Amino acid sequence: MATFTTFLSKPPTNLSCFSPTKISPLQFQHNLNISLFTNFKNQSFTKTQKQRPLFITNAVVSPKEKDVSDTDERVKQIHSIEEFDEALGSAKDKLVVVEYAASTSYHSRKIYPFMVDLSRTCNDVEFLLVMGDENEKTKELCKREKIEKVPHFSFYKSKEIIHEEEGIGPDELVGDVLYYGDNHSAVVQLHSREDVEKLIEDHKVDHQLIVLDVGLKHCGPCVKVYPTVLKLSRQMVDTVVFARMNGDENDSCMQFLKDMNVIEVPTFLFIRDGEICGRYVGSGKGELIGEILRYQGVRVT
Repeated sequence: MATFTTFLSKPPTNLSCFSPTKISPLQFQHNLNISLFTNFKNQSFTKTQKQRPLFITNAVVSPKEKDVSDTDERVKQIHSIEEFDEALGSAKDKLVVVEYAASTSYHSRKIYPFMVDLSRTCNDVEFLLVMGDENEKTKELCKREKIEKVPHFSFYKSKEIIHEEEGIGPDELVGDVLYYGDNHSAVVQLHSREDVEKLIEDHKVDHQLIVLDVGLKHCGPCVKVYPTVLKLSRQMVDTVVFARMNGDENDSCMQFLKDMNVIEVPTFLFIRDGEICGRYVGSGKGELIGEILRYQGVRVT
């Protein structure tokens, strides 16, 4: 089996996400309360209330806006708790992305076209839409799932919720879907120390650089940088091996992180010929690319 050269002094007692800035997305939320599910036809609004709220899309070009209730063929609309439970059960171990929305929510209408586009390209992911104000059954479903604000995205695997987001924009949604549903990309998915050792052993002959992305399931910066990792894995498929491991997936993964002295995530380990030749801690796209090129022997100016 492969051996590692590490710089371990004392195993860390805990892990933290590397996040130099904290931006709260709650400014984009729409309260999911009783008034949201009432009929607004006979209500009067002030001029201020009629104003549309600001929606930031991080410079992403918006697809043509469509009514949230007009579901695409790849997005299944759910009308009851029974339908919801059946959809989760039939998905088995696939990732299921659920958008909880409301017909009166401006932000639900804005984010929905992006989910439709994702559904057309991510064939191994199931997409569901729940309109919280459609009927009493969907209200009960939102109550059971503890949905208080929309748009709200929940991510499920094997009928268990693994991640939740509120008030996110298109970039964050894309990143989440890629991070939690990416099972067939050029990035090798590692689930134990034995997987890592086998990967290293397999590439001792070709002397390829291995870039191991170490993170946690619910780490925002890990999710943020992953689309870059995925893109690089496709561009450098002949020269660099990309892999990733979530430390909180199981005890073996967590022990591996401790043995490798990983105390912040995301941490990228650069491995060649069975030895860790360097590491980068952070989620900066430019910095990550620069480090990969450096360990590839490319002069970076």
